[in-house]
Amino acid sequence: MHKIAVLGNGRVGGNLAAALTRAGHQVTVADRAPGEAAAAARTARIVINATPGAGSLERLAALREELHGKILVDVSNATTDGPDGLPADLLHPGSSLAEQLQEALPETHVVKTLNTMLFPVMTAPATLTQPPTAFLSGEDPLAKQTVHELLTDLGWHKEWITDLGGIQTARATEAAILFVPHVIRSSGFTPFALSIAR
Repeated sequence: MHKIAVLGNGRVGGNLAAALTRAGHQVTVADRAPGEAAAAARTARIVINATPGAGSLERLAALREELHGKILVDVSNATTDGPDGLPADLLHPGSSLAEQLQEALPETHVVKTLNTMLFPVMTAPATLTQPPTAFLSGEDPLAKQTVHELLTDLGWHKEWITDLGGIQTARATEAAILFVPHVIRSSGFTPFALSIAR
């Protein structure tokens, strides 16, 4: 059982918080109220960034002291929005939100995952017609192992989880967001995820 703080109480954060609570973890959800995120992060071992990616870097950099030594699980994608509200362009071309967070928070173990799928798949991967893939990017092996275990608590089989390597590999998974608006316009909001077929 871990003490987990979920930053962001929208569809992504609420979905993750409910599933992790069902899995037996002690979960606190923090919204954007001043001081609430800091208080939640201070008492948690693992912090999940489920805030809108465009504002995540500024919001989390302000929590440097509270996030010192913690595992920060980043599930967000930093993009601009198109006219229909769907993602348009990456905010950090040639880099990634995860890399920017790790640079701003050098004493925090940033792990990127679950950002290559629509949010319902994060906590119910087995509902898809074929196995999806969850990717891990991060510098600290122990932090990635802890996140790997959290993913199994969310229903991810270990063979569905692929460790891509260091935090720089998050550039690839974050770029996958550019598929999303086209798939949604083509097929609607039916849950989907990237999958590596072998």
